[in-house]
Amino acid sequence: MSRVAKDFRYPQHLTRRRWLKAGSLVTMAMGLGELLRLRVLGGELRGKNQDTAVILIWLTGGLSHMDTYDMKPNAALEYRGDFWPIRTNVPGMEVCEHLPLHAKIADRFTLVRSLSHSFGDHDGAHKRVLTGRIPKSPSGFVNDAPSVGCIVGKLREHLRPEVLNFTSGQRADTNADSYSQGAGYLGRAYAPFLIPGDPSDPKFSIPNLSIVPQLTSRLNDRRSLLRSFDRIRHEVDHSGVLEASSRFQQKALSLLTSDAVRNAFDLSQEESTLRDRYGRNAYGQQALLARRLVEAGTSFANVVMEHPGGASPANSIYNWDCHAVNCHVFDDARWRLPYFDKAVSALIEDIYTRGLDRKIMVIVMGEFGHTPRVSYQKGTGTGILQPGRDHWPAAMSLLVSGGGMRTGQVIGSTNALGEHPKDRPLSPNDLWATAYRHLGIDTEHSFPDYSGRPMPILTDGTPIAELL
Repeated sequence: MSRVAKDFRYPQHLTRRRWLKAGSLVTMAMGLGELLRLRVLGGELRGKNQDTAVILIWLTGGLSHMDTYDMKPNAALEYRGDFWPIRTNVPGMEVCEHLPLHAKIADRFTLVRSLSHSFGDHDGAHKRVLTGRIPKSPSGFVNDAPSVGCIVGKLREHLRPEVLNFTSGQRADTNADSYSQGAGYLGRAYAPFLIPGDPSDPKFSIPNLSIVPQLTSRLNDRRSLLRSFDRIRHEVDHSGVLEASSRFQQKALSLLTSDAVRNAFDLSQEESTLRDRYGRNAYGQQALLARRLVEAGTSFANVVMEHPGGASPANSIYNWDCHAVNCHVFDDARWRLPYFDKAVSALIEDIYTRGLDRKIMVIVMGEFGHTPRVSYQKGTGTGILQPGRDHWPAAMSLLVSGGGMRTGQVIGSTNALGEHPKDRPLSPNDLWATAYRHLGIDTEHSFPDYSGRPMPILTDGTPIAELL
């Protein structure tokens, strides 16, 4: 530990009362300050397209392509399932009947139906998809290579140091490794800023920003919040802590008390009608918050959509993992898809309405698809025989929108039973090569791994030409 850090940690000139009052703020600043110091030492931004961003809607558990974006109405019942496709406003493109809002704006997105990989468990699939690399081990969610968001955050750290470059909104877990979003050999300094909880909850707050207990009950009172932070600034400055810290600690305190950071999380600033359009639930408000963060300067906003909130049917599951032991796949979808439909369509409409469709690239996907053939087992929660679909990385669908890309099209296809790509097979790396291109990041740029060997951002993958 440096001499400055030691002095900062054990100041002798502070009274106990004053130290306890400012302690949580200062402690957070120390950790954040070290993060900022490491980031400045890390290198320079390589990308050219600086005013760009990605919002990743991550459907953990895996999206059932057969019941959403790649339906097979002519297949036998045990494959096609209970649902029927509906037409969209793009001739020849169809989506599930439970996605009617998608159908109305299909000209503003593209469906990719031919992505695949070879990892059939959640942990290996998360790492394979979110890092663009073959993981050293298929077990466990801790990355050995950095996730895409971490790489984006590192390469864009000099653009606007006062913003959060990589954020992840996730209801349940407060650990980046839960969804393989870790930084691997880049180091923990580049992990995402986690946003736990449900933004539709009136009591929603950000623990990493709400570090002063007496402010928690007044997060929605802008004037009180500003006065409280001004008072803290004064007391910290008066105590001499800032003078004893490095410029990185000072920058950290500025970030934690900045208008830009706090305002981005204040959803009450949005029109009530727009919040209603997104949906007053976790899915909708998470998506809206991601848009606000990107407008405030975030380069990569990950939204982990698990449970939309509120009461759920007994035969449903928390996330998208639609095994028969977990849920009745069709009843779960009947409940879940309307929330999803509303949130995703609102986000797409919103970015186009605001003229952000060239700046923001939206990606909607999970770690794999689900088995084309329906299976039956007794549900753990229901105790009755019910239909489900298991993991299926051999075929998966995703949606992309914005980013100045060509939209209103379908790229690739699967065979008649949805089992594997029939034409235009693509890998996760092709998707990330496209996203990195949008962000102006050179995928041949390398970082040293744990042993010091240079590791390029991607070892393979080509931007998807149909989107460009």
